[in-house]
Amino acid sequence: MRSSLLPAATAVGLCAGLASASSKLFHGGTIIAYDSGSESIRVVRDGSLLVTDDRIAGIFDESPANGTLPSGTERIDVSGQIISPGFVDTHRHGWQTAYKTIGSNTTLGQYVGRYGEFASAAYWTAEDVYNSQLAGLYEALNAGVTTNLDHAHHTWSNATAYAGLNASIDSGARVFWAYTIHPLQTVDFSLSEQLANFRDIAESRIWEDSPTELAVAFDFWSQLDSETIEEIVSTIKAANVSALTAHSVSGPFGFVNVPSTVHSYGILNTSLPVVFSHGSFLPAVDAQLLRQTNQFISITPESEMHYGHTHEESFYLQDQAAIGVDTHFTFSTDILTQARFWLQHVRYRFFTEVAKRYEEPATSPMSVSQAFKLATRYGGLALRRPDLGVIEEGAKADLIVWNARESPALLGWNDPVAAVMLHASVGDILHVTVDGEFVKRDGKLTAENYQAVRQEFLKTAKRIQDIWRDTPYPVAEGPNFAGFEQVPTRQVDIQRGAGTGYGELFIE
Repeated sequence: MRSSLLPAATAVGLCAGLASASSKLFHGGTIIAYDSGSESIRVVRDGSLLVTDDRIAGIFDESPANGTLPSGTERIDVSGQIISPGFVDTHRHGWQTAYKTIGSNTTLGQYVGRYGEFASAAYWTAEDVYNSQLAGLYEALNAGVTTNLDHAHHTWSNATAYAGLNASIDSGARVFWAYTIHPLQTVDFSLSEQLANFRDIAESRIWEDSPTELAVAFDFWSQLDSETIEEIVSTIKAANVSALTAHSVSGPFGFVNVPSTVHSYGILNTSLPVVFSHGSFLPAVDAQLLRQTNQFISITPESEMHYGHTHEESFYLQDQAAIGVDTHFTFSTDILTQARFWLQHVRYRFFTEVAKRYEEPATSPMSVSQAFKLATRYGGLALRRPDLGVIEEGAKADLIVWNARESPALLGWNDPVAAVMLHASVGDILHVTVDGEFVKRDGKLTAENYQAVRQEFLKTAKRIQDIWRDTPYPVAEGPNFAGFEQVPTRQVDIQRGAGTGYGELFIE
């Protein structure tokens, strides 16, 4: 059934071996395991990890004898290496990969007016969406990001919606693909048509034999009339989706999707996980509501620094927070970098509060273990999936093996969590598995058709970037759509003299 819905000229198969049941024993490595009873990391040195089918079947202090293993178990020597859970990204826009490097200096207003869902809708074909989404998810897998909550605002037509979903399925990644319901201005695809398209997709269940799941994104909880929103909520509940997400950027930015507004429609106190991306300018009463209903925000540190919508409240809500990437075409695509940014930014923030009183900080405000948990365990909790983001018996076998034995960056490591969080890079990732199957092995993606995917993606990137190269930036002056004045920042310069060194974009 699905092949007839593929928008691309070339269908890309699943990673090799995905359909076959198997057992694997990773032996001799240091395992960053988890104890959900005490909510703590448990390090197993020189241990073994047994994976059967898509689950972690056992964690051992030493390698078990052959006779105790399932028949045909593949043994994988990871002596001297570090095994961690795969990273969980709770906010991403995978389809935007083709914009890479051309939005490096954008503000949030420029992003919305130039690269966002409404600015893009009239120019992207279904094939473009498919190619860009698939390439972006392979990039994420290469970086050890095994789970993505994808805010899929490429749903401008039936074809582009199916394109992004099919690419997610074909990637082999674990994707909570969030169909975006939005009032479109630049293309003719009404809300009623979107809901009909969404219902068709929900009924098709074309993702069932893959790690992909269906979710929903909706950003207009305060802008549309209550009758329309109630119909959308009813549709979401009827489809039994795996997650709901919304951009929450209040203050002068005007995306007023705060938890209390969503809660008024009877969503937050259900079993459905709701993830509020960013949570910028979140009122205290809404932060408390998240705790009461056990819902989460997604902190996207590099994005919130890059675009300027900040994260001043997120420091105090980390007990209900996970980590995300956001628009990976403008900065780092990996969760490791985001978690590292966040760890050091939290330290900077609270160290500064002490130092500006002319006192010396005597303790560190945040540990590497806390940052690691935000990037793994708490991503799973945000999605109400305690079997994600952990190495524990019964959990999903979404794993990273770090080349701690040979990497110059990791030479001399002792604490495996600190080794990963502060010293490792994407280049140190040796193996990645999703559902127990290799999606990266010996430093290379396992997708059989990856070279063909690269070529199709490059065609899309050239076509899209050629259009945007000649598209002027929106003028940012006067009040924004929420009525707040847009003003220029002070621009710093690395060269002496006024206005001589801000630089330019080198776009061909």
